[in-house]
Amino acid sequence: QVHLVESGGGLVQPGGSLRLSCAASGSIFSINAMGWYRQAPGKQRELVASVTNNVGTRYADSVKGRFTISRDNAKSTVYLQMNSLKPEDTAVYYCNVGGILNNVLGHAGRDFISWGQGTQVTVSS
Repeated sequence: QVHLVESGGGLVQPGGSLRLSCAASGSIFSINAMGWYRQAPGKQRELVASVTNNVGTRYADSVKGRFTISRDNAKSTVYLQMNSLKPEDTAVYYCNVGGILNNVLGHAGRDFISWGQGTQVTVSS
């Protein structure tokens, strides 16, 4: 019932920049949290950055000072600006959104958590 569309991945040289976008659509009453995770080959999926209504923004130590997460509530979209990219940032990046669905009356219904399909980011010379 909630569909996420990611965009912005690609190949970039070390030191370069990319901007990821993730737009949520569907029967959404409210969004509480939006974030980005990544998974490199042979490694577990890890949190990169998140923005929540209660906590604000949070970043993995490895990306602090280089990545910036932002959110456009009107568009139900979350962005990840990635600067000073390093080869170790190479991974598939997944958008994650959590919130509340509409019920049949258009009021607050049940909680949801949705994942995007993933977008490849490759940092290489």
